[in-house]
Amino acid sequence: MIFAREPPYWAVIFTSERTSEDPVGYAQTADEMVLLASTQPGFLGVETARGTDSIGITVSYWESLESIREWRRHADHQAAQKLGRERWYRAYTLRVAHVERAYTFER
Repeated sequence: MIFAREPPYWAVIFTSERTSEDPVGYAQTADEMVLLASTQPGFLGVETARGTDSIGITVSYWESLESIREWRRHADHQAAQKLGRERWYRAYTLRVAHVERAYTFER
């Protein structure tokens, strides 16, 4: 399902390139982080996609910058970030954007 909500809101855009190593624990940890994020104050939703070229994009949506800061500081999220840097990601970029307009189409 595509995230749809009237702006304004904030988006955290996480673009990553995975290592070529076997990602033991990656999918489970990713699922746990989405579940945990969904319980955090200010969380609005998430969209994610990964190509066959190891490039992935996950966009999480938040009500405020403070909500994003609190999620970044969450102990379990920090532990997952550490594992990502040590095991699963060759590189990543994180962007925070304020969404002022959004347009949708649905058939």
